[in-house]
Amino acid sequence: QVQLVESGGGLVQAGGSLRLSCAAPERTFSSYFMGWFRQAPGKKREFVSTINWSGSNRYYADSVKGRFTTSRDNAKNTVYLQMNSLKPEDTAVYYCAAARAVVGGTPYGIDYWGKGILVTVSS
Repeated sequence: QVQLVESGGGLVQAGGSLRLSCAAPERTFSSYFMGWFRQAPGKKREFVSTINWSGSNRYYADSVKGRFTTSRDNAKNTVYLQMNSLKPEDTAVYYCAAARAVVGGTPYGIDYWGKGILVTVSS
């Protein structure tokens, strides 16, 4: 069972920053698009960002564009989500995902999920 492991979540004040990390097994990382999703309390899981293997293509949800940046370090098999100018509405459990394809920038046919990590933004 392939496991993606998120880290870096926590509590931050509005306007602050956090960086999430997602560590993946090597055999997963080199073949997959890596994405971030989030699920706020009482809401459906929603797309946040995607990055391809080389990092040359990145996609973002409109709600985070200009504030969040995704990147990856292939030598460390790790993908990151830098979150700046955080807002209370960014509060959610954030999930890392690995997929072999994207549709409209969103990971499609996700093969692996992380367990999620909580990000809480206080006002």
